[in-house]
Amino acid sequence: MDMNRLFSEAQKLIPGGVNSPVRAFRSVGGTPRFIREAAGAKVTDAEGREYIDYVASWGPMILGHSHPGVVRAIREAAGRGTSYGAPTEAEITMAKKIVDAFPAIEMVRMMSSGTEATMTAIRLARGYTGKEMIVKFTGCYHGHADSLLVKAGSGVATLGIPGSPGIPKRLAELTLSLPYNDSAAVREAIRRFGSDLACVIVEPVAGNMGVVPPEPGFLEALREMTREQGILLIFDEVITGFRVAYGGWQNLSGIAPDLTCLGKIIGGGLPVGALGGRREIMEHLAPTGPVYQAGTLSGNPLAMAAGIATLDLLQGKSYADLEKKAETLCNGYRDLFARKGIPVRINRVGSMFTLFCTGGEVTDFASASLSDTERFGRFFQGMLKEGIYLAPAQFEAGFVSFAHTDQDIARTLEACGKVLDAGGM
Repeated sequence: MDMNRLFSEAQKLIPGGVNSPVRAFRSVGGTPRFIREAAGAKVTDAEGREYIDYVASWGPMILGHSHPGVVRAIREAAGRGTSYGAPTEAEITMAKKIVDAFPAIEMVRMMSSGTEATMTAIRLARGYTGKEMIVKFTGCYHGHADSLLVKAGSGVATLGIPGSPGIPKRLAELTLSLPYNDSAAVREAIRRFGSDLACVIVEPVAGNMGVVPPEPGFLEALREMTREQGILLIFDEVITGFRVAYGGWQNLSGIAPDLTCLGKIIGGGLPVGALGGRREIMEHLAPTGPVYQAGTLSGNPLAMAAGIATLDLLQGKSYADLEKKAETLCNGYRDLFARKGIPVRINRVGSMFTLFCTGGEVTDFASASLSDTERFGRFFQGMLKEGIYLAPAQFEAGFVSFAHTDQDIARTLEACGKVLDAGGM
């Protein structure tokens, strides 16, 4: 099926022709690839062309696409029914796996998306503390809930959309957006508004302004300051959960947040979200407490089956091996750009990475925004023609999966070399 024809038809029926904005290729130009199927580290488009995939469905496919163990679990679950609207044993199994993997999580509530998890975390923090204001960080995207779109990253940053159209001004005023990695700004905000602050929510490793790691001491300072003032600390590990380690960034850092938001990998590619945290806080959720949250498809049996299978498989995997693949890829990119004298900054944490078209360090949204987005668009299109599928946006993370082989990495770097040798960058 012709890609242009598909996109033209889609635009008649779906706003922008896509069901999530960054998929539209607006910031990189051209027509989005309509994917027909995927297996391992490859996706195949509607015209039959195959690509080495570093989007990984924006993170969930850490085992690669169509992993036989995950597909088998989904098929078996589907044979018993696709949704019940009632509790299942699989929900208990998933809850146990999450609690076992995260020392800071004593109870967990399953839901259907990362956005729902972060939205619920904010509501719970407000209900638990009796306070209304929150702190987030500019360039960190926590889904599209009203309170969290103020100065957000991801597609909002990519498309240059102001962060609060459609959001009541009075609600936006309850959200303080501070520079990521700036402990002094947090300290000042707490000094001025501490008695009104319910929570601080942060991506422990930013992945939605591109990959930006926390500077030494930043998260530790957040934990200390929030604990002293009775403010809840929320880690949004929707991306980093089970991606940087079995568990998440908090397992590597030893920092225990009060609440943790999860998604992506724990659904094995199916829609999922989860909120976990200390028992005394989580028990404020209905039906044991007054903070309401519900969902028709929460704990969906297909998502639970896929997630359980994924986590079981991950326990037998070496994250060090996965990180080594990403390191080889990123070092290769860096060397190829350096040989051509083209400025680039590659940030990598584990198997997450972003190639920023800028010569300076990227430590927050302001420095990420100095990237040459037009140059990135040219690089993206060149790589696409060479059969490499990157995230169609400068301000997104790329992902290496366990399914990527050494040959895939070598082929990707060969493609990069061809794109840079062709000029036009």
